[in-house]
Amino acid sequence: MASMRKRFSSSSVEEDGISLCDSTSFSTFDLTSEEEHPYASLLCCHSIQDSLLSSNSSFTGYRGILNWIIILLVLTHAHLFLENFIQHGFLIDVKKVLGHLIEDNCNWPSVILILAANTFALIALLLERSQEKAMLSLSNAHRLHLTNLGLLVLFPPAVIVHEPAMSTGGAFLSLLFFTILGMKLYSYQETNRWYRLAHLEKDQNGPASQKHHNEHLTFRELYYFLLAPTLCFQRGFPCCPNVRINKLLHRLIEMVVVVQIMVGIVQQWIEPIFQRSEISFSSMAITTRVEHLVGLVAPTHFLWLLFFFLTHSYLNFCAELLRFGDRHFYGDWWNATTLIAFWKNWNIPFQRWCHRHIYTRLVERNVSPSHAELLVFLMSAALCEYMIALPLHSCRLWIFLMMVFELLVAVFLRNYFQGNYGNGLVWLFLLLGPPLAVATYFHDHYVSLRVNRQHRPSQSPPTSERRVFLQLH
Repeated sequence: MASMRKRFSSSSVEEDGISLCDSTSFSTFDLTSEEEHPYASLLCCHSIQDSLLSSNSSFTGYRGILNWIIILLVLTHAHLFLENFIQHGFLIDVKKVLGHLIEDNCNWPSVILILAANTFALIALLLERSQEKAMLSLSNAHRLHLTNLGLLVLFPPAVIVHEPAMSTGGAFLSLLFFTILGMKLYSYQETNRWYRLAHLEKDQNGPASQKHHNEHLTFRELYYFLLAPTLCFQRGFPCCPNVRINKLLHRLIEMVVVVQIMVGIVQQWIEPIFQRSEISFSSMAITTRVEHLVGLVAPTHFLWLLFFFLTHSYLNFCAELLRFGDRHFYGDWWNATTLIAFWKNWNIPFQRWCHRHIYTRLVERNVSPSHAELLVFLMSAALCEYMIALPLHSCRLWIFLMMVFELLVAVFLRNYFQGNYGNGLVWLFLLLGPPLAVATYFHDHYVSLRVNRQHRPSQSPPTSERRVFLQLH
């Protein structure tokens, strides 16, 4: 031990100014083995390393911080749930919804619209079966499929625009249902066409493979696909062995609690902000418009996060009920360092459908990959604008322009914001981007409803303001 101390002290004098924890300083000690220097680990207890939360650290275990944030959000907003429940009761009540439907003299435009969607699905199945029986050629069947899909796309807007009895909530749910159905049926006919072309190339296995293909054109397979939480069709979806009842109940409770919190936030945060305004956003002064936008940032962002969690619970509930195995519904979009990475991970089913049925097809037609990506993005931006503007009977292109602006930022500033700074920019646009544009749409819709209600005759029956967005008729 004395010899080791002597060697250590002499080495320190010779290497004056060299840190003991530096990697080069260890070589000066000539520590060849632990047997020769049994106390070497005690002499130097430091090494070069970054703090875990610094930008240079490679640490990624933030699960505890996520749990802490969730607990804080729940505790800080629990009073909204309790106060709203005490004052207004359980707002999402099936009996009250059915009561609204019955009181409207059985005039259920949104319910009838959704039931009528089965017609388009059955037509798609009949067209597929007709091709298998050689009653239709591939080209004629493809034209009929496109006609069926065109009518499916045009049918709900025509009903929503010309049916005054349909509420905003019913119009939004109907439009969402038809949009998803249209994407599913397009994938259904396109994928079956690929299977059919593949079978035609295998002449030697023609009869057996044709029989195997006919077995898949069934009502059971079609409606399983229509109910499954996916937009892309394939034969033989991966399935789990059984349904876990505890998981179903877990997801169901999550959905009920999240919806109740969302209704409470709308009633106690967003609605008072709307009530302070008598005119639309486009007619406000600049200072008033900024004031309202600042007041809407926090609640709309929290609502957007709750909507994501509600979507997570609903998709997993459907997957568990149907034993659907592929539950990769989103990636780690919260870690995205660019807006492009966020868009690719935010909605995996939609991104997969766009890549499979639009991007790949455009590239096959000699469209450059960059132009194909641009067209896919513009289509998704137009679809978001369409989904919000049509039920509200107001098209101002705010959502579309906001997403186009995000695209410009993602292209021109991607070299300046990287790593944690890029992730911060992504979260900034999530705060001030499309969710806030959606809130401005609902603000103007709320103002128009209140103005129309004030001009109604006094003898007309009053309408509940707090349930106007929850009606399904």
